[in-house]
Amino acid sequence: MLKRTMIVILSILLGVLLLTGAGAAFLHTPAFGRLPRGERQQRIERSPNYRDGEFRNCQPTTLMTSGQGRVRAMLGFLFRKKPERLRPETPIQVVKSDLRSLDPSQELLVWFGHSSYLIQTGGKRLLVDPVFCRAAPLPLLNRPFAGTDVYTPDDMPDIDYLVITHDHWDHLDYRTVLRLKARIGRVICPLGVGEHFEYWGFDPQRIVELDWDEEALLEEEFSIRCLPARHFSGRGLRANRTLWASFLVESPVQRFFIGGDGGYGDHFARIGRCFPGIELAILENGQYNADWRYIHTLPGQLGRAAEELGAKCVLTVHHSKYALARHAWDEPLRNARRVAEEESLCVLMPQIGQILPIEPRQTETTIKSL
Repeated sequence: MLKRTMIVILSILLGVLLLTGAGAAFLHTPAFGRLPRGERQQRIERSPNYRDGEFRNCQPTTLMTSGQGRVRAMLGFLFRKKPERLRPETPIQVVKSDLRSLDPSQELLVWFGHSSYLIQTGGKRLLVDPVFCRAAPLPLLNRPFAGTDVYTPDDMPDIDYLVITHDHWDHLDYRTVLRLKARIGRVICPLGVGEHFEYWGFDPQRIVELDWDEEALLEEEFSIRCLPARHFSGRGLRANRTLWASFLVESPVQRFFIGGDGGYGDHFARIGRCFPGIELAILENGQYNADWRYIHTLPGQLGRAAEELGAKCVLTVHHSKYALARHAWDEPLRNARRVAEEESLCVLMPQIGQILPIEPRQTETTIKSL
């Protein structure tokens, strides 16, 4: 009996060790990237936004207001009964445009669902947070809605600037950036995120890594400024070792605000005061929940954020491709229509893949159907 008990205990211990080893090996696969080190870490430690071993938001920010913590909240999302209409019942209708034939002198934008989009302005192409392969560590997580995965890295034209707002999996896709690597001029990213790109074989000379309130002159009359967002970061078990950000793009033609992910905060008003004349603000609208209300923008805050930025027009993103929260899949689209109608705000609502002209000084309210 004792021998049998010992065999059972040893078998359990062996199983735990094997699982632990497999988990550790999985977390060290290339897709997880690499935490900052060396000179980059020294630069991070000199940042006024880095304290006690991690980056901090400008305002005190509790990530999970439910008190559950990140892991428990994720497990609850995965295994609780799914609410109705979390995903569309039929494939989403998209437009498959020939992006390689685009005239680079045209001012335009193409949204690919969620937070991935292509901007052409001032004769340059910017690709923001492209996710065309996998938005999670495991293929069964964050499955795209039917019909939304028609674009691949091979469909993209040559890119002058790859802009990454933060290193979460639904914004930084290892397979996508590797397949685009040879056709990317430079990578623009927040402080610390460049470590992933160096680890993945990108030339450090092609990486422009910025702290909040730092600016890079990319070309004559073409610059990008890194600005705050109210969010968090991390691809593995350790959070906030890299920075998250929004960006202000100054082209010779117009001024864009790239909001990235994040909750409402007083940074919107500060940005609007410091940088008046924003032609287009691209703002998060989706995957929100009261349990994480400080790190994602709630529906009632969208119009206020746009007003405080002083944006002439708004495009909302972070919706229509993945179910990362528990609201109905099309609720963000209804939110955008409501803001346009009730607050008289110019809101662009293109179909996924539609080529959308973005000429300067659009002022009329524009609503298009997904």
